Amino acid sequence: MDTNNQEFFEDEEVQKTPVRKKKKKKGLIIFLVILVLVIAGGAGYYFYERQKPIETTKDFLENMRAMNFDGMKALLQSNDMSALDDADITSNAYTSFFKKINEKMSYKITKTSFQIQNGTASVTAHIRYIDGADIYKETITEFLKQIVSTAFSGSTLTEEETEQKLASLLDEKSSTVEDKFTETDITYPVIESDGKWKIVALDANTVRVMSANFTNVQDEIDQSLADLNNPDATVENTTPSSTTSIDMENDHFTLRLTQFRIAQEIDDSDCLMLYCDYTNNSSSTSSALVDVQLSASQNGEKLSPAVPKEDDPAINNYIAEVEPGKTVTICYAFSLNDKSDVTLEASEAFAFGDGNVTSQTIKLQ
Repeated sequence: MDTNNQEFFEDEEVQKTPVRKKKKKKGLIIFLVILVLVIAGGAGYYFYERQKPIETTKDFLENMRAMNFDGMKALLQSNDMSALDDADITSNAYTSFFKKINEKMSYKITKTSFQIQNGTASVTAHIRYIDGADIYKETITEFLKQIVSTAFSGSTLTEEETEQKLASLLDEKSSTVEDKFTETDITYPVIESDGKWKIVALDANTVRVMSANFTNVQDEIDQSLADLNNPDATVENTTPSSTTSIDMENDHFTLRLTQFRIAQEIDDSDCLMLYCDYTNNSSSTSSALVDVQLSASQNGEKLSPAVPKEDDPAINNYIAEVEPGKTVTICYAFSLNDKSDVTLEASEAFAFGDGNVTSQTIKLQ
């Protein structure tokens, strides 16, 4: 073989070698690309599925904020809204009020747990919503004032008229009382059913949020009246003092204990007569009956209201309507067990646990 032929074959072999390497590299790249696409596709599918229970929860909360009961029901696996049966939120009379309250709700998804294998998840929402305690307090106080006024005029309200009055007052107070927000976390169990993700059931916490920490207006009034007639406040231990004054003042009223004395009930047993100056500080007529709760006890035992033998006008003033800015002398009467010290406790009626309380111990001998 001559030199030229040898060089030709050597050049041909040199050219063939790179071609095989390029084919191998190209095959490896294609394989890696396919592998990445498969992995990415699997991850994409997982994250796509993971978003579904989150979106379901968001849709549920949006329907909740809009008071769309049908929309909420459609997103419940149980298809059961009976948790709202005892709540006033479903009453047409209160729709306007609760819509105002719920549209101010806001939320943020803070935590999720997702099990793709069995089609379950849990989604936690941090919810900021209106706490209606102040609104309900103002509503009930005003409602009882109007009821007293109605009673004095000799009129009575039907059940429908009572509900309408409450609804009107709730609507009014929601516009005048400053918004008070509170926050809570609710974890919603979510499950895949027939290809759709749904929240398992309507829970009590959701009802509480929608109701602004309140369930039934009439129940609250009944309970408030029961507390007024049979107070169950704890009497604080106080140091006996010769001072005979309970000083209490707020935007609604001022109360001053001016004197006390022992008198007789209609059965000739002893009773305690407590005289106070009551001033109406509000802008509308009111009475001590709906503004003040006063209790008395001896040795930790509550004393019952008494019916004095004598007819004292100050007793009638306790329930009488008082014009704004006016002061009247009122009288509370309690049956005595003996002549031991009496502990008095005064508080705002219907204060929902957050009103001021004053306490004083007086000596009877």
